[in-house]
Amino acid sequence: MLRILSLKFGRVYRCGKFLFIVALFVILLMNTHNLFASFQRNELTDRRFIGLNKCPACFGTSWCRKFMNGQVTFEMWGRLRFLDFFNVKNVYFAQYGEPREGTRRVVLKRLGSNQELAEIDQKICKRATGRPRCDLIQGMYKTEFARLNGDVRLLTPEVVEGWSDLVHCPSQRLLDRVVRRYAETKDSGSFLLKNLKDTERMQLLMTLAFNPEPLVLQSFPSDEGWPFAKYLGACGRMVAVNYVGEELWSFYNAPWEKRVDLAKQLMEIAEQLTNNDFDFALYLLDVSFDNFAVGPRDGKVIVVDAENIIVADKRLIKQNKPENYDVWYESRYEECDKEACLSFSKDILCSRVTVDHNYYAVCQNLLSRFATWRGTTGGLLHDPPADVVKDGRLTALLDECTRPQKQYGRFQAAKELREFLTQLTQPSNTNRELLFGCRYQSCQHWLQSCPGLIKEVCT
Repeated sequence: MLRILSLKFGRVYRCGKFLFIVALFVILLMNTHNLFASFQRNELTDRRFIGLNKCPACFGTSWCRKFMNGQVTFEMWGRLRFLDFFNVKNVYFAQYGEPREGTRRVVLKRLGSNQELAEIDQKICKRATGRPRCDLIQGMYKTEFARLNGDVRLLTPEVVEGWSDLVHCPSQRLLDRVVRRYAETKDSGSFLLKNLKDTERMQLLMTLAFNPEPLVLQSFPSDEGWPFAKYLGACGRMVAVNYVGEELWSFYNAPWEKRVDLAKQLMEIAEQLTNNDFDFALYLLDVSFDNFAVGPRDGKVIVVDAENIIVADKRLIKQNKPENYDVWYESRYEECDKEACLSFSKDILCSRVTVDHNYYAVCQNLLSRFATWRGTTGGLLHDPPADVVKDGRLTALLDECTRPQKQYGRFQAAKELREFLTQLTQPSNTNRELLFGCRYQSCQHWLQSCPGLIKEVCT
């Protein structure tokens, strides 16, 4: 009976596979003309394709000259428009070229799905005319995005509070920083909103409301040591950021030493975003393997999706002193049947000085045995070496960081976990001696006498 079922299942699988190939072939055949045309033209010079025709209901124009000059081109698969059906997030890989610098890889983002972009257009039109369709350019001047005219001096919290995660609880200090570092204007450097053109103000507010990721990257730039991708520019509804490297998920089955190093960096990111000299706490609300990437040369971990980040101003919290502001807040672990779940209260994140949210998010969704992603469990630190398992400290720290059993246990566990991972990335004194002795021996002997050390030393 089981054999008959398995044979039937095998036939169904082969039949389904055949039908899929036939359907794909038909799609390719029907789009043959468009297929060849896609390779022949650079669609990134098309004003409608990149959404330049919708400005000022767009994200900026600082890179338009580069787009229009053909300096930005899709990589091969990005040129095939029928594949956009699978590209729900509207993220593309492209090449950007400068005459004297050569080409480099960049990432292009529309900052939302086609449906989300259509919805923002409808909202603009409904607020302007009461109808879902209208002249978008004219409609923008009748919305809250145009409310701040040239007479308004500052962008204030009461105007934009709650528009997006970035400004769920904005301080004047944060908004001044956003305006001062706004990259889509030639006169950046001033926190005075009146120094921006009308179209630039509308583009800033449009970005702030729809997807504030570009503003996060500009306000907390990688050049100053923040763990985010570098913002390059925008044209219409296409934003360009620096390509970082492969996503963190690609390293899920990397050698143990590599995964330990990545885990250490993730905990350091959690610490940096929580406690820094600027007294801004940046809380990651969407933590998954897809939202981090690893540099191919330096192996540095970077946050590549910064849309869902709350920025709390600790100085303002200390000044206003809301209820329980100085009581340490522990995030609660809650069971969830979905992947990459997190439990949090935005209002509490905005009203406490000391919060363990980032430690909780990284430990639960990326490192611990409770982490689940794409059908796997065990987290980035799965299957540790026997000596680490025997020691038991790593498992205990990860468990306490995810599901603390002691009051404020996660704070201490996160600190000790960073220290322990740092120790694991450094060879012990005994291993250092073996390492020195192995440099002049064959790799075959090295594998026998120096287990666990970096193989590149033998070359």
